[in-house]
Amino acid sequence: MSLHWRIMGATVLVVVASVLITVGVGYYATQSRLGVFVDEIGDDEALLLARSLSREYTAAGGWETVGGALSEAGYGYGGDRSGEGSGERSEGGEEGHVEALHQDPVRVVIVDIDGRVVSDNAAELPPGAAAPDLGGYRETVIDLSTNQPVGHAYVDIDHEFLSNESSGFLGTFLYITLVGGVITAGVAVLVAAWLSRRISGPVTDLTEATQAIADGDTTRLPVTSSDELGRMSAAFNRMTFALESQRELRRRLVSDVSHELNTPLSVIQLEATGLRDGLQTPESASGHIIQEIDRLRGLVTDLDSLAETDYGEMRLTLEATSVSDLLTAEVGRWQPQTRARGVALSLEAPGDIPETDLDRMRMSQALGNVVNNAIHCSEAGGAIVIRAGLEGDETLAISVVDDGIGIHASDLPHVLDRFYRTDQSRIHGTTGTGLGLAITRAIVEAHGGTITVTSDGPGQGAAVTMRVPVKSRVP
Repeated sequence: MSLHWRIMGATVLVVVASVLITVGVGYYATQSRLGVFVDEIGDDEALLLARSLSREYTAAGGWETVGGALSEAGYGYGGDRSGEGSGERSEGGEEGHVEALHQDPVRVVIVDIDGRVVSDNAAELPPGAAAPDLGGYRETVIDLSTNQPVGHAYVDIDHEFLSNESSGFLGTFLYITLVGGVITAGVAVLVAAWLSRRISGPVTDLTEATQAIADGDTTRLPVTSSDELGRMSAAFNRMTFALESQRELRRRLVSDVSHELNTPLSVIQLEATGLRDGLQTPESASGHIIQEIDRLRGLVTDLDSLAETDYGEMRLTLEATSVSDLLTAEVGRWQPQTRARGVALSLEAPGDIPETDLDRMRMSQALGNVVNNAIHCSEAGGAIVIRAGLEGDETLAISVVDDGIGIHASDLPHVLDRFYRTDQSRIHGTTGTGLGLAITRAIVEAHGGTITVTSDGPGQGAAVTMRVPVKSRVP
């Protein structure tokens, strides 16, 4: 079963169960309360009638107007309506008397203090007859002038009638509640359908897009909201972009590594063939073969360094290092190569740069990669300058500036990417794998620093600046 139908089914099931529970609890709670209400009605009816009769008895000085009191209270239907002043109301009768024209089927029997029937609105007991044991609710009638009891009022509610009325009310209540429940369930179905589609739609799109990526295709998900689903789509798009970048880098890796491997292997093969056929002297052939093997070893070393950065295995051995000594050593190391190409290499650094915590071997590797690139990108008669200085009190900046072939503005954002080689370097036949600057960036970032590359364009040279935090140990 799909996620859409699961969400919709679960929502509808919860709503229907809630409606049924509400209807059931409401029905039985109302039914129970109605029974209590009926009992309260009988008790209240007897009390209010007794008060009304007490006022009527006191005003008339006897039972002569009891029929009028019953009629006024609404209990005169079908019973004794005799009595003087049957249409009269006693003074102050407005206070607390039972509402007139009472239509509930209630039997009222009035009995005097001697147990003789005064009035029976159901006409079952004649006036003056001895009153039998009567059911219902009993309240005492008092002569308010003497505050003495003069009789009793018996009120017997027709429970069967009220039960039928209660059943009718409960039936109507149940019908209305069920209709409301059906409407609620219908609305819930519509909301559940929309909600399930809202949730399952992006999940379905994600599944299809993931399958497309597995098949080698690329796709993007629409981001239509800022909630969890929208963030999921945005994260997937970022992942897709990263996969595309890695796929492109892998393609370039295979191409560049194949090229870098093929060139020295071809040279080695040609030299070995010439040596076998007597076309090369052993000294010349061995020199070329050794040179190409060094290129292969350099490529393997770069790939090993790259693997360390990928798997987080680069470990630094930090020690207090004299920046001036480090840079002087690097200039001396690269002087033979620059002289061979007719390029001037110089150092511009103040002597007061404090010692800094560096991994000397790694920083030498990083500087060597940058200087080596600058040498290969410079023409005869060019110049390379290594500059160092403090930016503020906490940052050491080391720059390698050349006046070589330069970098196009469109290439600047990518020159630090692995295996990236600019068009200028390819046109000028510059050797290299495109790993040097990527490895340098990893070393500098491992020191907590940053690296930037700037150029004014092709033919305008370039500057590579490495910035690392200063951690001076000078007291």
